[in-house]
Amino acid sequence: MKILKLSSLTLLSALVLASCGATKSTLAPVTSIENIALKNAEIKETDLKRWSHLDILKDTIPGMSVDKAYSELLKNKKGTKVIVGVVDSGVDIEHPDLQGVIWKNTKEIAGNGIDDDNNGYIDDVHGWNFLGDISGENLELTRIVKKGDDGSETYKKAKAEFDKEFKEAKAQKQQFDFIFTADKAIRAELKKDNYTVEDLKTLNSTNALVNQVKPRFIQILSNIPKAEFDEQIMEAKEHFDSQVDYNLNLEFNGRKVLGDNIDDLKDTKYGNNNVIGPEKKGALHGTHVAGIIAQVRNNGLGGDGVANNVEIMAVRAVPDGDEYDKDIALGIRYAVDNGAKVINGSFGKSYSPHKEWVYDALKYAGEKDVLVVLAAGNEGTDLDTADRFPNDRNASGEITNNVIKIGALNTKYGSDLVADFSNYGTQDVDVFAPGVQIYATIPDNQYKYLQGTSMASPNVAGVAALIRSYYPTLTAPQVKQILMDSGIPTNIEVVLSGEKANKRSFAKVSKSGKMVNAYNALLMAEKMAKK
Repeated sequence: MKILKLSSLTLLSALVLASCGATKSTLAPVTSIENIALKNAEIKETDLKRWSHLDILKDTIPGMSVDKAYSELLKNKKGTKVIVGVVDSGVDIEHPDLQGVIWKNTKEIAGNGIDDDNNGYIDDVHGWNFLGDISGENLELTRIVKKGDDGSETYKKAKAEFDKEFKEAKAQKQQFDFIFTADKAIRAELKKDNYTVEDLKTLNSTNALVNQVKPRFIQILSNIPKAEFDEQIMEAKEHFDSQVDYNLNLEFNGRKVLGDNIDDLKDTKYGNNNVIGPEKKGALHGTHVAGIIAQVRNNGLGGDGVANNVEIMAVRAVPDGDEYDKDIALGIRYAVDNGAKVINGSFGKSYSPHKEWVYDALKYAGEKDVLVVLAAGNEGTDLDTADRFPNDRNASGEITNNVIKIGALNTKYGSDLVADFSNYGTQDVDVFAPGVQIYATIPDNQYKYLQGTSMASPNVAGVAALIRSYYPTLTAPQVKQILMDSGIPTNIEVVLSGEKANKRSFAKVSKSGKMVNAYNALLMAEKMAKK
């Protein structure tokens, strides 16, 4: 599933559901920030759109020092092109801020219906869509339950989780349908969509539903604009509609439109070359991820990508629901075989029936010197004690050294440094990077703030692409080592999972105990490349 943190529930749940049922720059790495006095203040609005590029010492914001790296280290250097594979929900390759950074398969003649380069995929000019026209899909636990009780512990666990999630999803859907209906009724009475607190206060209604929600709606609109309220309602409603209609629907079979054997990895003749997907809005997640990595820098549009000298190869393999292991395994191999040197995977799930296929694909990427960057997930869970796939570790230990897994940082240095939703752990989470309120491209020429480890992962993929662009002799394992070893450490105590009682030193929330820093990484890369 696309690892995006649903932001709507915090404010709406609290307010509605209760009633409705500075150091001078030098060419030396930052090795510690323990003795630096950092302002513990809210981020300025002017900085928010690119906070992940700012410097923790100069700007007192836990960014990755990307701007500093460009101004001091890369100013007079010329890098080489690096292809970054984005295995995701699809990418709006028509977005103006991604123009010029979309990979093109020069060996393929567009639209002739022939596999010109003999790679097994016809007319794959910008990548491949392994989902065809699929949009909604089941969760993996739903698929396990659909197969029936085989007496296994996996089935028992999946069935218990399914029952719990389905009950909660139905209740949440009912509540947000209620909110949506109430909002519609208020609009009708006021004869306006963009109503205000004053409009509500002066509204004399005989509608019991309107009168029931009016106090809470007044409270909400005293805190956020109506447009934001509308967006949050719709975001939440669509989320729970999808859960009930697709993700947790035992009667739904989205895969049948492809016609492949999902349990046969050798059955590869499926999908199409439409890397956006059947609807542009379905490519929101992948387009945002691509923008974080590569939206054109300094062009006056939207935000800036982390990396220059990159081309985005779109690999559509992540639906609204859980991805299939087959699509992920083949998607990784496709990106590797077609020249990607970095692959970003902002997806994940708790069950993986064919995880060995994905393990083999990750090892294949390692053999071909490709770095794979993965999001850690948004359950606020210690991955030392819980399974989350894909990973690069089995019972025997790490299976390959070209995979790096990323947790999410908040916008502010202090006890809330770790995003409350971010997974953590000293075995499966390697390092942390900015993942809250990240501004980037979305379909139809738009931009949006999104949050999740989905956003932290492409921030690191962008830094990895920078290293591979300017220091191309370094191997994928060396780039992983640099990203982890060059990060900024801190021993401050951080709150995990948003629970104040759950605290530990930041040094103990990942394998490296560090925050990715582009400036430090490029300094280390230069030293390693010289050796």
